[in-house]
Amino acid sequence: MREHITESKEQASRLEELLAALDTSHSTVKDTMMSIVGNLAALMHAPAPDEVIKNTFANYAFEHFEIAAYKSLLTLAELTGDTRADRLLHQSLLEEEAMAQWIDRHIAQTTRTFVALSEAGETAGR
Repeated sequence: MREHITESKEQASRLEELLAALDTSHSTVKDTMMSIVGNLAALMHAPAPDEVIKNTFANYAFEHFEIAAYKSLLTLAELTGDTRADRLLHQSLLEEEAMAQWIDRHIAQTTRTFVALSEAGETAGR
């Protein structure tokens, strides 16, 4: 998970680089709204006794959202003939697909661990 945080920062840097090459920038309003929505979702799950499971589902869904976004951006790069963008976006796509696969491989164990801790009277973060 920590490695993916680093990858996400690198992906943001790649996107900034591509946007700068097109003499444009990201939408601050859109970025702020996405951040607020993400934080609200996390806050909604926090008081739930099954927050770990719900966060796992949300992370899995968000990885697939990012995969779809990169596929769309790759299509745009193809349509414009931007081979540099294609290379950078493809790298980000592969990272997101790997993270989605990692989450997928760990859903069952996360659920088992959650149930075992719950039965023992433990909660997440202890």
